[in-house]
Amino acid sequence: MASLLSVMAGGAIGAALRFSLSRWFAPGSAMAWPWATMAANLVGALAMGALAGWSERHAPSANLRAFLAPGLLGGFTTFSAFSLETAAMLEGGRSLAALGYATLSVAGSVALLFAGLALGRAA
Repeated sequence: MASLLSVMAGGAIGAALRFSLSRWFAPGSAMAWPWATMAANLVGALAMGALAGWSERHAPSANLRAFLAPGLLGGFTTFSAFSLETAAMLEGGRSLAALGYATLSVAGSVALLFAGLALGRAA
């Protein structure tokens, strides 16, 4: 239960940070170029990598890891988790699996977003 509460607390903070980031960029500029989303994805990936590397040497508690990784960074961007999983496959010598995972995740997400738009617009 403590880990779940840690994830929830971190997620709330991460979501607030993500919202603040989108407000920091000029309103209405997202359609011209999604700066806030790109910044969240890039910063989130860097932070997830730094956390993973730090965790290898310092072994943080399960609650701290839950707060930071799926909580804070997950609330900020789930792209950070995707990036970590892809990197783990690459480091594990599973290049083809990493390529497939990355391709299916990105292309599949965009395709399914369009499917969801069609469903939502038809309802």
